[in-house]
Amino acid sequence: MAKKSSVENNERRRKLVKKFAGRRARLLAIANDDNQPMDERFLARLKLAELPRNSAKIRIRNRCEVTGRPRAVYRKLKMSRIALRELGNKGLVPGLVKSSW
Repeated sequence: MAKKSSVENNERRRKLVKKFAGRRARLLAIANDDNQPMDERFLARLKLAELPRNSAKIRIRNRCEVTGRPRAVYRKLKMSRIALRELGNKGLVPGLVKSSW
């Protein structure tokens, strides 16, 4: 299991991303628009920099839903390879067949 604090920090980031998504998108649209005057684009960049760093989507870490493990996580399953193997051995993953030869 991952540290509880790491998992909670990641959840806090998810909430911040959701909260600031609209504002961040609006400011990015202004900052990247070539038709806008240069000073407005610069002001948009400054306001964007004032937003919390953890409100950026890139700061979210993919973690296993079962264990909280940060690495080797399958996006489609939202599960780490280790958790998938353990649940597969117990027969709890439908359609997963363990091969042995």
